[in-house]
Amino acid sequence: MSWHIPSMSSLRAFEASARHMSFTKAAAELHLTQSAVSRQIALMEESLGLLLFQRVRQRLVLTDAGQQYAEAVRGALGQIQEATVTLLAHKGRGGALRIATAPAFATKWLIPRLARFNEAHPGIVINLSTRDIPFDLEQDEFDAAFHYGSNDWANVLSESLVGRDLVAVCSPAYLNRHPPITAPADLKEHVLLQQTRRPRKWREWFEAMGVSGLDAGAGPRFEHFYMIAQAAIAHLGIGLVPRLLVEDDIANGRLVMPLPIPFYSGDSYCLVYPPSKRNDPKLEQFRRWLISEAEASAGPHSPPLPSVQET
Repeated sequence: MSWHIPSMSSLRAFEASARHMSFTKAAAELHLTQSAVSRQIALMEESLGLLLFQRVRQRLVLTDAGQQYAEAVRGALGQIQEATVTLLAHKGRGGALRIATAPAFATKWLIPRLARFNEAHPGIVINLSTRDIPFDLEQDEFDAAFHYGSNDWANVLSESLVGRDLVAVCSPAYLNRHPPITAPADLKEHVLLQQTRRPRKWREWFEAMGVSGLDAGAGPRFEHFYMIAQAAIAHLGIGLVPRLLVEDDIANGRLVMPLPIPFYSGDSYCLVYPPSKRNDPKLEQFRRWLISEAEASAGPHSPPLPSVQET
C-alpha cells in the first residue's frame, strides 16, 4: 500500500497550501518556488485520483476531500514533529507520557508531587491535559488518564489510587447559622450538596452511618466535586467530597468537618490505560511511582489499595 502514500515533501506542500490557501505563500514558507509547490500538488492529485484544490473566482479553495485530508495530514505532521522534538530532547532515552486528568485532581494531588517523579525519572516528561468526562484513550491518543470511579471505564486496565476517603464539609459561617450537628441524623435539617454524576453518594454515606428515612437525594446539584467544595465554601450547604480535594481548605479554616467520621467510598481516583500500554516502560515507571505516592498519602486506617483490574 506504500505506493498510495505521497512523499513527505508533497504532504508538507499540501498542508502549507491548505493552511494559507495559496501556493505562493506555501512556497515562501517552504523556501520553494510557486511552480514547484503547484507541481507537487498536481502529482498528489494524480496519484490519489482525487482533486484536492479547485479555483473558484480566482481563489484557491479545498474540495470536500481536500478539507478532510488536510485535517488528517495536519494532525499526522504534528505528531511527527512532537515525536521528533521528544526524541532529540531525550537523545533517544526516556520520552513523554500524555496523561489526561480532571483539573481538581491534578491541582490538589498530582502536580504538587510531580517534582519527586521528575527527580526520580528525569528522562520522562509528563504532559498533562484536562478532561472531565470519560473518553476514548486510543482515539484521543493519550497514554493514560485519571478517572474517578470504580472500574466503570470499559476496555482499560485500572489502578485504584486515592480519593476513597470522603468527608462531609461546610463553611464555619454555614454551621453557625443552622441547627447544630452532633450526629449523622441531624443532617436532615440541612442542605445536602449533590454530585450530579454520583447521585447515590449521600445515600451510601447515610447507610454506612446507620441512618434511614432521610431524603438523601434532595439538594442543589453540581457536576464536579470541585464545584461542590466551592459551593460549601460559599455557605450553600454541606458537601460530601474526597478529603484530598479539601485538605487545604480545612487547614485554612475555609471549611470544617461537622462530623469527622471516617467513610470510605467504593469509588476512587484511578489510573486507567489501554491494554496496549501494559508493557510501556515509561508508563510502568509512572504507575509504580503513583502507587508509592498513594500509599504514602493514605491515612493510617485507610483500606489497602486494590490491585490492577481489567475492565
